[in-house]
Parts: sequence; C-alpha cells; structure tokens
Amino acid sequence: MRHFEELEEELKQRIIHMGSLVEEMIYLADICLLERDRSCLEKVFKNETLVNQLHIEVDDRCFKLLALYQPTAADLRFIMGAIKINSDLERIGDQAVNVSQTASLLLQQPQLPQKLFDIPRMAELAKTMVKDALDSFVRKDVPLARLVVQRDEEEDRLKAASFHELMHLMQSDSSTIERALSLILIARNLERIADHATNIAEDVIFMVLGKDIRHHAETAEATPTTH
Repeated sequence: MRHFEELEEELKQRIIHMGSLVEEMIYLADICLLERDRSCLEKVFKNETLVNQLHIEVDDRCFKLLALYQPTAADLRFIMGAIKINSDLERIGDQAVNVSQTASLLLQQPQLPQKLFDIPRMAELAKTMVKDALDSFVRKDVPLARLVVQRDEEEDRLKAASFHELMHLMQSDSSTIERALSLILIARNLERIADHATNIAEDVIFMVLGKDIRHHAETAEATPTTH
C-alpha cells in the first residue's frame, strides 16, 4: 500500500491545480465584463469542464484516504478540509461562469452612463481573496487566511452600495432596467465568490489550528458566559 503522505501530497497538488483553473476563470470573466471582450468565454467554459472533473476526482481520493487509512487528527482535518475546499472551488467556478454569461448579454447593449459603479472594485477584491485563500492553503498561512476572512465585510459593503445605486438608476430611468438587473446579478455572483474564498480561508485555519471560526465561533468561545 502506498504511503499516506504521498497520497496526501498528490491530493494537495490536484487542489492547487483546480485552484489555478478557477483563478483563471475569474480573471477571464472579469476581462469579458470590464473590457467587453467576448473572446474569453470559450476558455471559461473549457476550464469549467476541467474543474468539474477535478471536483469528482478530489472527492473520490478523499473518500479513499478515509476508507483505507486511519489518519491522525491533523491528517483527518486536512482530508475534511480538502473535501470542503474542493466544493467551494467548484462553486467559485460556477459563479465565474455566471458572470461570463451575464457579461456576454451586456456586450449586446450600450454601456450605462455610470458604467459599472463599484463592480470593478468588487471583481478585483474577489480575485484577491481567492488568490490569498489558495496561497494560505499552500503555505498553511493562518494570518493570510484571517486577512481573507476580514476582507469579506468590504465585499459585502461594495455589493450593498452597488445594489443601492443600481436600484436608484432603474427608478430614475426605466430604459436602464435590463442592464442594471444584469449588473445586480453580477454583483451577487462576485459577492458569492468572496463568500466561497472566505470559506476556504476558514477551512485553512481549521486544518492548521483545529479551530472552527465559522459564524464567529472563535469569538464566542473566548467570551465567558454569564449566569
């Protein structure tokens, strides 16, 4: 039987490869949206096929490691974290496809006078969060993972601001409704990408430290209860 460490490293490399494909999908989706370039769409869809294949393969490898070995606590955290990170990466890929598809519809219409509001900032922040979340996984970098978690609030703020501005635009000019609704969908997709990046960062912290910080669990644990 092959050594567990060797299989674990192969699993890690597949997640890294999956992450690189997903990062490229976000980058290409942003080019389609921000530069109104339709040529990127085909590559996004090709990457989606590869990501879906890796999604199945990584889960299969994780389940085999659980079935064939008796992993230590740290190794078990890695496997469980890998399963969850695998799922989040696949969902990030889905959101990048959604952005690409909606952006392709916008290319058929004239740009809005205000163009894209805060959405370019949302796109840049989402890309950075995914990159840093994956880097924190590769390096087991807890401070970097915590930084990703903190940035999620900024993405939420930008989405709320974009929603408010787009709603106001639609109310003041009915001819913008279709385009504004498309941008609202894209803002929601970008916010979800940031959410999945945050999930990955939280999983990295759990894998390294054994601490669950989801839903502010770490803060609640540190706060004494009163009776």
